Amino acid sequence: MSRSVSVAVVRGEPPEVFVADDLETLNWIIAVQVIARRPPVVIHEDVRRQLRVALLEERWGDAVAMWIEQVDHDGIDVYESYECWSGRDVATAANEMQFLPLFEDG
Repeated sequence: MSRSVSVAVVRGEPPEVFVADDLETLNWIIAVQVIARRPPVVIHEDVRRQLRVALLEERWGDAVAMWIEQVDHDGIDVYESYECWSGRDVATAANEMQFLPLFEDG
């Protein structure tokens, strides 16, 4: 059975992909791996101050939203809920296959 994960794609050369168990964790990853690693000179002073406060208060989602709205020029696509499949799903595939539309008599 698949599970749900949260995914972010940071557009750039090369693009970066981040995967987490949930949106809160994904926001934390973006805050640490993307926002906090940018040179301060590329961020307007007022926005930089607000970002620092949000990060220090562990308001990861607020920081990410502010980043996307006011700073990010390459773009970040955030997918809150995305299916993630595992090897265990393959083990049941043979049993499930017969119930899929391709195997219906049409």
